[in-house]
Amino acid sequence: MEVAVLGGGHGCYAAAADAAEAGHSVRFWRRDADAFKPVLDSQSILLSDGKGRRDVALGLATADVAKAMDGAELILAPLPGIAQAGLADTIAPHLKDGQVVFIPPGTFGSYMMAKQVRDTGNTADIAFGDAGTLPWLVRKQSDGSTRITTRTVRLPSGIFPARLSDRAFGLIEQVFAETERRRDALDAALLNYGPIIHPPLILMNAGPLAHFDAWDIHNEGTQTTIRNVQDALDAERIAIREALGYGGPHFPLADHYNRDPDGETMYSVTSHDELVDSSDWREDIDLFNHRYMIEDIALGLAFLVSLGDWAGVPCPVAAGLLAIGGAAVGKDYRATGRTWENIGLAGLGRDDLRVLLDEGLA
Repeated sequence: MEVAVLGGGHGCYAAAADAAEAGHSVRFWRRDADAFKPVLDSQSILLSDGKGRRDVALGLATADVAKAMDGAELILAPLPGIAQAGLADTIAPHLKDGQVVFIPPGTFGSYMMAKQVRDTGNTADIAFGDAGTLPWLVRKQSDGSTRITTRTVRLPSGIFPARLSDRAFGLIEQVFAETERRRDALDAALLNYGPIIHPPLILMNAGPLAHFDAWDIHNEGTQTTIRNVQDALDAERIAIREALGYGGPHFPLADHYNRDPDGETMYSVTSHDELVDSSDWREDIDLFNHRYMIEDIALGLAFLVSLGDWAGVPCPVAAGLLAIGGAAVGKDYRATGRTWENIGLAGLGRDDLRVLLDEGLA
């Protein structure tokens, strides 16, 4: 299959390497050509994982997005949500009927990007996909290499519009065999682990993060009191899902932390221990600029709180964390974040929302 991978983030390097190793023809594009030079020169990625360390050859590494996208059936863009708007503008002139754009996890970026592409005048029939998490626990080691600590064992995903699900999943599943088909893109967006895991960890570890050169929020930063807040926040997410009629599995975060072999979790029961043992997440987290703040709080929590308001589901823990996060960096994320109001859907009724999710933009 012809696969384009767009972006220079941790997930993009993992996507390019894994898709290429699976035998697909991968064209990898990154906007920053200078940073991309090691890959452009070698036409490969140095991958490390549980199987060892090796060079993975690519079909094409290029700084020309049109070359990367031309003829691609599946376009993978596992970028932070804050990069979705810029990417949508970049790819809009090149998208064609039948292409599938998969942006795990997404934070309902499937709808956002579809609308932005349509607003440029591109009326091609394109499927956009959200997922519950990034398919890897991964950190780049350099601009030419990456290390995958572990991969998902279940990847719940949804498509916007849902009427294109069969075709889209037929392509996505060729790269991600662990994909689980959900009803629609909002169903998948409300499974996103990021806004549940990271806001309590960074806000309740704000002192150590500011004081120490590096701090592992997933190791010494994960304590019982913080886990209690995560579980209360997760209960609000699940209540919103149920209020909107989405069935299980809801992938409660507690199953991940409890290492329950019979639980609903997207990663293996050993994944948290593997993450801590890798030391790749012992890092310097600047709350003013890190994606855990500007993606998981400003986008993810703002989305959750505003959708809860629309659905009539109180979310006091999410609202409190959203307010504290904004106060910590001098922002009002309830006013400026990825809210139901700011993406233009607050005026819809439930029946209209169902038509939009199923049929797409008019």
